[in-house]
Amino acid sequence: MKYLMLIYGNDEIWGGLPDTELATLIGEVDAFNEALRATGELVDVQGLVSRPRAVRITDDVPVVTDGPYLEAKEYVGSYFVVDVAGEQRALEIARSYPGLRFGASSGGIEIWPLMASAGDDR
Repeated sequence: MKYLMLIYGNDEIWGGLPDTELATLIGEVDAFNEALRATGELVDVQGLVSRPRAVRITDDVPVVTDGPYLEAKEYVGSYFVVDVAGEQRALEIARSYPGLRFGASSGGIEIWPLMASAGDDR
C-alpha cells in the first residue's frame, strides 16, 4: 500500500540551525532516502519551494492567494511516497526520519494512505 508522508517544518528552527548541523541533517536525510530506495519502498521524494499558492472559489470566481493557509508556524517542506506492506511499516519509516530529532516544535510527519482505486476511502 502506498503512503504519502508530508514533512512539516518550522522556519524559526530550521533557519536557526548552524550550517554544519544543517549539512549533517541533509546528509542523514539523503542516507534515509537511499536506504528506502535500496529496499524498493521509496516511490518518490521531493522538497517543496516555500512559496505556496491556493486557489479558492469566492462568489463563483477562482481567486489565487499566497500561503501559508493556516495560522501556523509549520509549513510543508517536502514529501515522500513509500510503497510498503502496511501501516505499521509506514509508521516505522516515519519514526526513523532524521528531522524528528529536533522535537515536536520543529514539525512532524503526516501519513496519508493513498487510494489504490476510486472509492477506497469509503
